[in-house]
Amino acid sequence: MNNLPITHMTLYKHGVGYFERKARVEGERVEFSFRSGEMNDILKSLTVIDSGEGKVLGVDYATPRDREELLQGCSIRLNNGNSLRDLLSSLRGSRVSLQLSRDEHVSGTLVGLDLPSKGQPAADTLISILQDDTRQVRVVNLGGVQGVEIIDERGEKDLRFFLDTEQQQENHRKVTIQLTPGEHDLVMNYVAPAPTWRVSYRIVLESGSNGSDPEALLIGWGIFDNLLEEDLEGVSLSLVAGMPISFVYDLATPFTPERPTVKEEARVAAAPVELAEALGDLESLEDEFGSGSHLSENLDIAADSPIKMMKRMRAIKRSVSPSVNSKSIDELFEYNLQTPVTVRRGQSAMVPVISSQLECRKDLIYNAAKMAKHPVATLRLENKTGLTIERGPVTVLDKGEYVGEAVMPFTKEEGELVVPYAVELGVKVYEEASDRTELNALHIKGLYLVIEEWVIGTTKYRVNNSTARPAKVLVEHPRRGDRELFETPEPVEKTENHYRFAVAVEPRSENVIAVHQRKLRRRQESFQKLSAKSIENYFRKGLLDNQNKEKVLQVLDILHKISKQKSDLGSLEDEKKSIYKSQKQIHGNMAPLAKTGDEGALRSQYLEKLKGTEEKLSQIEERSEKLKKDLEQSKNDAESQLKQLEQSMSMK
Repeated sequence: MNNLPITHMTLYKHGVGYFERKARVEGERVEFSFRSGEMNDILKSLTVIDSGEGKVLGVDYATPRDREELLQGCSIRLNNGNSLRDLLSSLRGSRVSLQLSRDEHVSGTLVGLDLPSKGQPAADTLISILQDDTRQVRVVNLGGVQGVEIIDERGEKDLRFFLDTEQQQENHRKVTIQLTPGEHDLVMNYVAPAPTWRVSYRIVLESGSNGSDPEALLIGWGIFDNLLEEDLEGVSLSLVAGMPISFVYDLATPFTPERPTVKEEARVAAAPVELAEALGDLESLEDEFGSGSHLSENLDIAADSPIKMMKRMRAIKRSVSPSVNSKSIDELFEYNLQTPVTVRRGQSAMVPVISSQLECRKDLIYNAAKMAKHPVATLRLENKTGLTIERGPVTVLDKGEYVGEAVMPFTKEEGELVVPYAVELGVKVYEEASDRTELNALHIKGLYLVIEEWVIGTTKYRVNNSTARPAKVLVEHPRRGDRELFETPEPVEKTENHYRFAVAVEPRSENVIAVHQRKLRRRQESFQKLSAKSIENYFRKGLLDNQNKEKVLQVLDILHKISKQKSDLGSLEDEKKSIYKSQKQIHGNMAPLAKTGDEGALRSQYLEKLKGTEEKLSQIEERSEKLKKDLEQSKNDAESQLKQLEQSMSMK
C-alpha cells in the first residue's frame, strides 16, 4: 500500500476508523492487502475517486471460500509435517525428475511410495519410479532425494494453485483497483476496525486572588494506537467524540439462497397468436414518439445519460473540501488536529486536544449511594472550552501536588463538569430515615368512607465537622416524582435525580437538616365495616366534628338495621322453601292412596297437614311484605342521611 499512503485518519470511540489514502499513480491497477476481518467493513464503505482524467473501472477481490471447496479438482494436498512425502504421493502417475546428488538424476513416471514400518524414520520411505529410458522401475530412498522437478504441466499448476490457496487462507485478502491506462490522482476512503481512541485529562488548580474561587487549567490528551501494517507519516488526524451507530454486515461471504425445484411439465404446441388492430394510425404514434429513426436516437441519448450523471457527481465531490476546524455534527464532535502526526507501526501516541483556562468552584457533596458516611471534594467547572468533553480519566493537581483522580463525564459545550476527586474524611454524615402516615381528610362517596392520608418519609442528615475550619456540605437527597417536599428548607440546587441542600457546619461541631417528603393516598372503607372505635378515632384526630360524628353513628345504626332486615328476609325465604319441600312430599304420598277405607282416612290426614302448611305460608308472606316495606324505608333513610352527611362533610 506504500504507493497510496494514508493521508488522513478519523478515529471513533466504537472501534472503527475512517481512513483516506491519496497519491498520484500510474498504471492500470493498484493492489492492496486487508486483514480478513476488515473485509466486511471495506466492502460496505470503500470509495475510490479519480480526481484526474482517468477512470476507476472496478474493484476485484479474492472470494473467500472453504479450503476444501477451493481445492476441489486439485491433485496436490500437503500437510505441514510431511510436505515432500505428500507432494510425491500426490504426483503419482506424473512425470518427475528426482535429484539424488549433484550429478545424478532419475527421471520417469512416479509409481508410488512405500511407507516405512511403524517406529522407523520417514526418511526410510521408498519411492518407486518408472524410468524414461528403460522399462525398469527404480526404487530410491526418500532421505536421498535432494530436489524434485515436476515435468507434467498439470502437476506444476496444481502445486502453484495449492500454494496460492494456502496463502489466501491466511489472515489477509488482496483487493485490486482496476484503472484505465495512464496517470491517476486517486483518493480512496474506507471504514475499517480500529482500536478506540482514549483521552486523559489533567486539571491544574491555581489559587484565586483574595480568597476567591480558584482557576483551573484543563489539559486533555488524545491517545491512539497504530496497529496498521505500515508507518503513519505526516497524517492529519481527527478524533471524534460521541458514538455513531455502526455494525458489521457480512458482505464478504458468498451467499446462495436455496430455490425451489420445479419439475418439467408436458406441453402442447401453442396456437397462433392474433392481435387486434389498434384504433388510430401510425402517424399519430410518430407525432408523440417520433419516427423509427428518431426513436433510435432517443435510446442512444438515454444510454449516455448515466455517464453524464457520473461526471456531474464527480465534479460535485471534487468541489467539496473537508473542514479542518473543530466542529459539532449533531451528536458527534470532531477534534481536528492542526499538526500532522507521525507514528511508527506498532506504536501509540498522545496528542494534545484541549488546553483551556476555566473558572472553578470547590464543593463538598454528600451522596450516600456514591460514598457512604463522607462527602466528596468536588470541582465544579462550566465547559467553556468551545469543545465537547469526551469521557475519560482526570488527574487533579493543586498547588503543584497530586490531590486525587476522577472520571470526566461526557459533557457538551456550556455543560457543567462535576469532578469528584477526593474524600473529605474530616466530615462525617449520619442518616436516619423513617416513614409514617397521617390522616388528612374524610369524604363520603356512596356507601363508602373515602379516607385521605399523607404517606410521609423523613430523612435526617446529621453532619459532623471534626476539622478546624468551617465546612459547607451539599447533601444530595433522592427526588421522587410522586412525592413533594414540605416543612423542609429550599434546596439550593436540583439535578435530574436529586435535590441538593446546603448544610453549613462550624469547626468541630455538627448541624442537622431534616428532609420531609409526602404523597397523598386515598383509600375507601365500606360503611358497614366501620366500628364505633374507628369513628371515635377520626373524631379524636379532628377529622369529624361532634355533629357529623352523631350523623355517622346514625347512618351506621340504619345500615346495621338494614343488615338485620335482610337477614330476617333470608330466614323467611328459607322457611318457605322448607314448607314447599314438605308439601311436595305430602303430594307424593297422597297420589297412590284411594279415597275410601283406611287409605281414605290416611289421605284425609295428609289433607289436614297441607291445610296447616298453607296457613303458615300465608303468615310468612304477610311478615315478608312488612319486612320488605321496612327495608325499603330503611334504605331511603340511609340514602337521605348519607346525602346530608356528604354535604355537611364537604363544607368542612
